[in-house]
Amino acid sequence: MSQDLLLEIGTEELPAVALRPALEEMKALFADKAKAARLSHGEIHTCGTPRRLAIVVSGVADVQESLSEEILGPPVKVAFGKDGAPTKVAEKWAASQGVAVFDLGRKETPKGEYTFITRHESGKPAMEVLPDLLKSIVSALHFQKSMRWGWETQTFSRPVQWICALFGSEVVPFSFADVTSGHETRGHRFVANEAIRIPRPSDYLAILESASVIADIGRRRALIEREALAAAAKVGGLIRSDPELLDTVTCIVEHPTAVLGSFEADYLALPAEVLISEAREHQKYFSVVDAHGKLLPYFVAVSNTPVPDTSLVRKGYERVLRARLSDARFFFDEDHKKSLDACTEELRRVVFQQKLGTSYEKMERFRELAQFIAGEAGIASDDLKKTVARAAYLCKADLVTGMVGEFPELQGVMGREYARGVETDEVADAIFEHYLPRFAGDELPAHDAGALIGLADRIDTIAGIIGIGRAPTGAADPFALRRACIGAINIILARGYRLSLSRVIAKSIELLGSRLKDAGKTQADLMDFFRERLRNLWSDENRKDVIDAVLTAGFDDIADARDRLSAVSAAVSEPGFDDLAAGFKRAVNILDKQAKNAAVGQPNDALFTDEAEKELWRAVLNVHSRIESAVAARNYAAALREIAALRTPIDRFFNEVRVMADDEKVKANRIAILAAVRALFVRIADFSRIQPMGQGNS
Repeated sequence: MSQDLLLEIGTEELPAVALRPALEEMKALFADKAKAARLSHGEIHTCGTPRRLAIVVSGVADVQESLSEEILGPPVKVAFGKDGAPTKVAEKWAASQGVAVFDLGRKETPKGEYTFITRHESGKPAMEVLPDLLKSIVSALHFQKSMRWGWETQTFSRPVQWICALFGSEVVPFSFADVTSGHETRGHRFVANEAIRIPRPSDYLAILESASVIADIGRRRALIEREALAAAAKVGGLIRSDPELLDTVTCIVEHPTAVLGSFEADYLALPAEVLISEAREHQKYFSVVDAHGKLLPYFVAVSNTPVPDTSLVRKGYERVLRARLSDARFFFDEDHKKSLDACTEELRRVVFQQKLGTSYEKMERFRELAQFIAGEAGIASDDLKKTVARAAYLCKADLVTGMVGEFPELQGVMGREYARGVETDEVADAIFEHYLPRFAGDELPAHDAGALIGLADRIDTIAGIIGIGRAPTGAADPFALRRACIGAINIILARGYRLSLSRVIAKSIELLGSRLKDAGKTQADLMDFFRERLRNLWSDENRKDVIDAVLTAGFDDIADARDRLSAVSAAVSEPGFDDLAAGFKRAVNILDKQAKNAAVGQPNDALFTDEAEKELWRAVLNVHSRIESAVAARNYAAALREIAALRTPIDRFFNEVRVMADDEKVKANRIAILAAVRALFVRIADFSRIQPMGQGNS
């Protein structure tokens, strides 16, 4: 027998960003805790609104699964003496397990004969298990920010107002903070904010909908999108695609109603980004565009209540947006009264960081660093250098404009806007693009000038902040250095820059000069910092041991490291690769032990005594030039195919040859062969770090 389960946590309005993560955590917590409690169940469905977090679980078993398990005790030879009498060890262990010593069984194991007992535990009714299980879920939920209320010591994102917990038609009794679970939920705050009884979990969604709450997030999102599109269609427009805004709006309403509003057409003279930002960031309105993506003087707002008279609500929405747009136009006009050069000069009075100087000084550093990076990447044409120098000088100018001061999210956007018609298109685009990417999944710079400036700006920030001892710790990253580092890596990879990361970092440290505590330590710390970001960035799609093997072989050229990673990741699944890696690891182990005792030279044919060592050396000589050519061409897949040809001679060598020969010259010669083998491998990866399939390589 089984029944459905409902757990709903009713709260004051939750932040939009907290809703989906909390529901995913609730789902995962129930799955884990139910498994640990041996409580079988069906699908877990999540529901949520700003005022509630809920899971509905189908087919939860009425009774725990019974448990039968064997528990090993001490070895028989320790538990019983030669005369068969139990020892003190056996007596104590049996007593600890609640059985008589003569009830101990005996069984053979790979380690010998051991005593054991079989424990059987009958399953408890689900209603005995669920109270503690559900309470532990509510208590375990964590949020970016939590709060206490009243005299309570327990915390939650917002004060908990009610808890509805049902197993079938029965209440699962437990308390959290000052709230005790029950049968009741609440409807929409402004339409049906009274206690509503839920008879069974299967009635939950329908009863809430009758109380003006659409609790299913997917259904609510689809409804918002459909209504918004219908509203925009009334004026021949479309909703500007914005999945992130759609997700946010979904998480701030319980009963959505789309309302079409408008603003004066002359505001369209402002940059489109300004209009979109004002509608999106501050009001959570959807912008309306025509079939070609051009903005129209309309927007769609989503009300959290049924709207009998849309005209009154529309006027309120329009009044708020009009005030924001009026401010934007004022700042836009005022900013045009001074040049970007004048704004850049104002940066001399803006402190970037107390120990790292002003924003103007920072600009001077990354301007020079961007030119250096262009040279390292082999793209430093005269035109590019001129564009980089000018764009770098102006790229932070908009930070002191009235528009960005009022609307910080428009930095870069306004710099580009103010540069248009005054500077070249290349300079204007670079001013905007140097901020890209601004967040995960954002677009990347489309041109070298913006990419070089953005890369230099980020590296200057990372080097400076880490160099003064303010590196990120744990979850604390106040200067967003991790995001800056990932942005820098993505720029390098997207633009295909072949450059030396260590040389670029060294140049940045040189430009920072005496502002840093220890240049040598900063250099090492930054390389470690980049290594960790690469490891994290690539871990979603590659085995961790393979990533470690590639990074250990080197990542100074990040684009090259990515190419090697792709080749090795493909090779590890090939038949025979584990044997090849095992042979390499064995060679490395021998070489590591001998490194302190003797220098490794070139193998001497005259000292070969076994056919297996001759065969391995011939194989090394045979593939050496082809591997070198493939590596030089960065064709690492081809290089690995050549290396794979060494598997059989390596296996034969270790099966038939004793490396540690009595004759010191012969031993040194065999070690030299292994050193030559290692030299072929390590150009691509440290294969000794690669685990056999299934062993710690997730």
